[in-house]
Amino acid sequence: MNISATGTEKLQHNLITIASGKGGVGKTWFASTLCHALAQRKSKSLLFDCDFGLANVDIQLGLMPPHDLGQVISNEITLSQAVYKQEDSGLDFDIISGQSGSGALASLKMERLIDLGASICNLAEEYDYTIMDLGAGVENSVMTLARASDKVIVVITGDPTSLTDAYAFIKLHNMRNNDAKINIVVNMADSKTEGRRAYEKILKVCQNFLNISPKLLGIISRDIHVANAIRSQTPLLSKYPQSSAGENVMEIAKKL
Repeated sequence: MNISATGTEKLQHNLITIASGKGGVGKTWFASTLCHALAQRKSKSLLFDCDFGLANVDIQLGLMPPHDLGQVISNEITLSQAVYKQEDSGLDFDIISGQSGSGALASLKMERLIDLGASICNLAEEYDYTIMDLGAGVENSVMTLARASDKVIVVITGDPTSLTDAYAFIKLHNMRNNDAKINIVVNMADSKTEGRRAYEKILKVCQNFLNISPKLLGIISRDIHVANAIRSQTPLLSKYPQSSAGENVMEIAKKL
C-alpha cells in the first residue's frame, strides 16, 4: 500500500479487513474461523491479529507463537519474520500474533501506521487471502489500517449499541475511502429473520445518511459450540465441523 500525505493509496485486493464498531460481537472469532474456512478450501491464507490493545487470536486458538507484532513495531524483527507457520498445530493457515495490552501499539504515529500498512500489503501478495483482524472501535490506528484493503467485513449483532457503533465505523471508513466494498456479517443471530432484521436496520441508515448500501455477506447462528471451542482453545471447524455456526462461515468463505 502506498498512502501519501494526501491520502492517495494503492489497495491490496486479496486483503480482507474484519472490523466492528464495538467489542463483544465475535469479530476475532469470526476472523480466525473465516481464515480457517478459506484454508480448508485450499487457499493459502494468513491471519493477521491487528487488535493493538486486546490481541487474542493466539489465545483463542491455543497457540504460542514465538514472535508477535510488538517486536515488529519495535523494529526487532520484520513482518515476514513474525509469521507463525502452523505445521505442528494441525491448522493449515499462517498467523501473525498481536501483542495484547500494549499501549505503545495503540498510540503509533501516522507515519509508522502507514509503514505497517505498506508492509501488510507487501506480505499479502504472498497469499491467496490475508484476513486482518482490526481492533473494535474507530481509533486512528484502526481507521488507518482499514484503508489498506478494498474489502471490509463489518461484524454486527442485533444489539442496538453494536448497530450504532458499526454505523460510526462505516461512516468514517466511507469518508476516507468511498470506493471500498463494505460487507456486513450478522453474528450470534437467534434466527435468520432476526439476522436479516439487524442487517436491514444498518442498511437503512447507511442508505439514508451515507447513500451507500453495504451488502449482507452472511448470517451466523447463535451456537453453543462456538463458546465450547473457544474455552477449549480449539478452532471451531476442527472441533465441531458440522456445527451450524461453522457451516455458516463456510458459506461465507464460498462467497468470497
